[in-house]
Amino acid sequence: MRILITNDDGIAAPGLKTLHAIAMQVAGDSGEVWTVAPAFEQSGVAHCISYTHPMMISQLDDRRYAAEGSPADCVLAGIHDVMGDVAPDLILSGVNRGNNSAENALYSGTLGGAMEGALQGIPAIALSQYFGPANVGIDDPFEAALVHGADTVRRILDASPEDDGDYRLFYNVNFPPVPAADVKGTRLSAQGRRPGVRFSTEPHEAPSGRKFVWIKGGNQQVPTAAGTDAADNLEGYISVTPMRADLTAHDMMDRLGVLNV
Repeated sequence: MRILITNDDGIAAPGLKTLHAIAMQVAGDSGEVWTVAPAFEQSGVAHCISYTHPMMISQLDDRRYAAEGSPADCVLAGIHDVMGDVAPDLILSGVNRGNNSAENALYSGTLGGAMEGALQGIPAIALSQYFGPANVGIDDPFEAALVHGADTVRRILDASPEDDGDYRLFYNVNFPPVPAADVKGTRLSAQGRRPGVRFSTEPHEAPSGRKFVWIKGGNQQVPTAAGTDAADNLEGYISVTPMRADLTAHDMMDRLGVLNV
């Protein structure tokens, strides 16, 4: 199996090392793992692509490249340039530093990379490691992802349909904020919404007197509704959420039929 990996935390991020280890297990002894990741952190860029300007790409090692672009850019570069005429069999994005459950999924460059893989017709999975009091201080806070990642990826691939339409499925996987030994299992989870949690801004004044604002996240320990991703993560479960890039609100198509004139 030929696997392309990327992330949004950057080429030097520890989570990318974890993902490479996961990918090597999935690819097997006769497989290949190729890395094309952002040269600098790209958190929060979602599915952004560098459509109006070129990006520099540099080879760092055998099958390892850094690109001055977003995760989606890296996937495009990997498929259409770096890997030559043979496309990858699988795209993995992550392992993100922090969760991409609930509303975080909408901002995530990690998911943006997986989404681009799906739009290119390739199976794609985004993986993120939830942080919390039980794992943030251990020797390897990515331990749950490292230990359970390869098995989770294999199970998803075994269960996935081979061809499921124009907007192919991709998957959002979040490992719970606990040590590997405390992971309770895996749950198929819908995307949730943390009640009352939103991104906001925090203003600061520079020594020059100019005003700047930081984008500020909300409390990540707030659970979502039962049966949804962040709630399952906070209960110690790996969440697997099937997603599509189709943004249509299909549940409203009949109700809004009066708009057809």
